[in-house]
Amino acid sequence: METIHLDDFLVDGAIREKNFRQKISEIDWKQYQNKRVLIRGCSEAIVPTWAYLMITSNLAIYVSRIYFGELKSAVKIFTNNSI
Repeated sequence: METIHLDDFLVDGAIREKNFRQKISEIDWKQYQNKRVLIRGCSEAIVPTWAYLMITSNLAIYVSRIYFGELKSAVKIFTNNSI
């Protein structure tokens, strides 16, 4: 399972929309083709809902499944039935 760590999107200890949008625009989402992906929450800052939604919307085109949380107790939030 691939993991996206939201800590990687922090700038000065917070998720800032302009920087966040820039970073996700630089990701090659095709690298997740037909994979299961875990979106791991941020341990250092509060993550706005829109950040999860933006990542999920970009991933949904390519992945087989999207999970949220910790690996041991991940919650499935999306299944791509067209793959």
